[in-house]
Amino acid sequence: MAILFLLLLQLPLSVVVAQTNGKINVGTSLTAGSNNYLWLSPSKDFAFGFHQLDDDAFVLAIWYYKLSGQFTTVWYANEGKPAPRNSKLELTSDSALVLTSGAQTLWSSGNTSSAKVAYAVMNDTGNFILLDNSSKHIWESFNHPTDTLLPSQIMKLGGFLSARTSNNDFRPRRFQFRLDFDGIARLITINLPGNHSYYTYYSTDNPGYQVVFDSSGLYALTKNESKIIITNSVSNPSDSYMRVSLTFDGALTLNSHSKDPSAANETWITRTSIPDNVCWDVRGEMGGGVCGFNSICSIQSEGRTNCTCPNGYSLVNPADAYSGCRPNFLLGCDNSSGQIYPENHFMQEKLNVNFPFSDYEVLSSVNRESCKTACLHDCLCAAVVFDPDNMRCWKKRPPLSNGKVELYATTYFKTAYNSFPDIPPKVPAKDPNMLVVVVLSVLLGSSVLVNFVFVGATCMGFFMFLKRNLLGPEISPNESSIENRLQQFTYKELIEATNGFKEELGRGSCGIVYKGETRSTGLIAVKMLDRVFEDIDREFKAEVNIIGQTHHKNLVRLVGYCDEKQHRLLVYEFLRNETLAKFLYGDPKPSWKQRTEIAFGIARGLAYLHDECTKQIIHCDIKPQNILLDEYYNARISDFGLAKLLLINQSHTKTNIRGTKGYVAPDWFRSAPVSVKVDVYSFGVVLLEIICCRRNVLDMEADEEHKIILTDYAFDCYLEGKLDALIENDMEAMDDMKMVERFVMVAIWCLQEDPNIRPTMKKVLLMLEGVLQVSTPPAPFSFTSVKIEH
Repeated sequence: MAILFLLLLQLPLSVVVAQTNGKINVGTSLTAGSNNYLWLSPSKDFAFGFHQLDDDAFVLAIWYYKLSGQFTTVWYANEGKPAPRNSKLELTSDSALVLTSGAQTLWSSGNTSSAKVAYAVMNDTGNFILLDNSSKHIWESFNHPTDTLLPSQIMKLGGFLSARTSNNDFRPRRFQFRLDFDGIARLITINLPGNHSYYTYYSTDNPGYQVVFDSSGLYALTKNESKIIITNSVSNPSDSYMRVSLTFDGALTLNSHSKDPSAANETWITRTSIPDNVCWDVRGEMGGGVCGFNSICSIQSEGRTNCTCPNGYSLVNPADAYSGCRPNFLLGCDNSSGQIYPENHFMQEKLNVNFPFSDYEVLSSVNRESCKTACLHDCLCAAVVFDPDNMRCWKKRPPLSNGKVELYATTYFKTAYNSFPDIPPKVPAKDPNMLVVVVLSVLLGSSVLVNFVFVGATCMGFFMFLKRNLLGPEISPNESSIENRLQQFTYKELIEATNGFKEELGRGSCGIVYKGETRSTGLIAVKMLDRVFEDIDREFKAEVNIIGQTHHKNLVRLVGYCDEKQHRLLVYEFLRNETLAKFLYGDPKPSWKQRTEIAFGIARGLAYLHDECTKQIIHCDIKPQNILLDEYYNARISDFGLAKLLLINQSHTKTNIRGTKGYVAPDWFRSAPVSVKVDVYSFGVVLLEIICCRRNVLDMEADEEHKIILTDYAFDCYLEGKLDALIENDMEAMDDMKMVERFVMVAIWCLQEDPNIRPTMKKVLLMLEGVLQVSTPPAPFSFTSVKIEH
């Protein structure tokens, strides 16, 4: 006991006081840089007080006290502005919390003249509360969130989270998550310091009156108490800390950390991140995007962003990777003539990089060298993006914005030689008249035969130069053979066929589909590519070539196309029974036998795309809206606009996230190489929807929250042996429970988080048909609400 008493004496007074239920009496104070610098919650999970940033800078904050290996704040005062050493925080009855430095007041929680503060509490939820004598809450940190929400915390109308600059720099960055007064929760980019809203890169579909974070996840709550899910349902085990934070790069993340003392030095695990790829989703013509101006954004394997500067550029703030990049040379029109000196500059190539904005001029029918030269001689030009497929060149003005990694795009940056010390300046070209003199000297001093050969070679070289630079690159005779086998329509013909694009059938990956009719082909479906973006021609040609080469009864047939000026249209056969989505989600439920045949058809179509085409095809967007039904209700896979081609000897590829939320495989979020297994995952989701005749994600009542996400619910039912609950009121399916069980097991195999565990589509088809026995599938997710009883 004596030893224990001596140990207690070693503790700072504030720590000992904090053991009494986290209660702090009026008149108590903390001092930055002293032993008396924090108040603890009863469990010591959270601390409120001064955290030291450097020798003479302290931030007043709330943080996880037991995670000694890292400083993770959940709230901070005074917009994170540091306070100097010996600054004092005092709890008063009238002015509540007051932060002072000498005679200067740095921050206060606000005047409480209407009610006197009796005491404060730092509780185990991470909420610091001021209370009056009747224990009524006068002020609490939960009502003033900074960049984090904790379980049980509510954000009201007008509330917002603001991203900060870094772990130890609490100045705001250009991202906010907020619940606007119209009830819509949004992720937005803003300008600083004016706080003007630029661009919404995520929003809820319907209005709510508050945003709640609890064991159900993060959601907006409507007036009728229904939930608008922002993150998926998550478990909130008692042995883990949970938080939702707006990160430095603008992603809203759900994170967890074990409470086990042995894991105190481990890093937080990101469970969910919105949006999936901030480099692609954070955009807009105003502002610098995720990484700032002139910077290139990419996603690392762990899902976080990486910002890099082009060669010849450096960070505006070397301590801040998101500060943007500045050229290490004078860029622009730097002399009275408005010209630059090309001999001092060159164009550096950056493959798989695109800057979608900052265009001020586009050049058509130019080759790569002409595109680079046009920028090199234009003092207003900072870079060009060149499209070799369509011979187009986009000139970019500085500063460049929203740079990102994008396959097949190529950017050329104007760079000065003096920005690279190891590269010598380019020597100016000699006087062209001197070149003529040299050539004539060679000719006059040589034999007739040598002169003949020399002149002949010169003429041939001159002809090749003209052909390459004036006429453009030679086109292979087979390059457009696929298009030539299809019917080519004029834009006028398709206007007449669709009656002025009057009847809309639906919307595909990058366009609207209209119903039409021609004399030669009968009824048709015309897809108009209506989105204007830089690689529209590539998307168009990809779809024409891919579908033109496919011939299978479970794929939609491409009839023809239109490629006229800015108009890009695809003409398909018309299928009378529309989409699988309309077929499945209607009332009453369609026939179980029809649904099983549709599942077989989709599997056959995907197996053909993956293994039987000349070039392996990854569809990338398998969902019920992209499965059409012919007059006999045969499944026909459509919309190859997002397809990704592989050579026959390739097993995977790297590309940007494609597909539709709810059907996208987790492979995409790791920015790791993806393979045909992303289609297998999407098929697993669709297969469950076929079994249950419902969407993957639903708006459910509170007592049915466990059914919201079909993939989780289906695995729950399988584990508990309650597959009849999955197909409730479907008597035809209940009469065939062996097939139902087989289909569910196949779906779970398809949904495995590890793509290496998922079967191929050939094996999926054989298991569905009962040719291969289906073994017991493991839990599909590494982090799931499913609890397995032992």
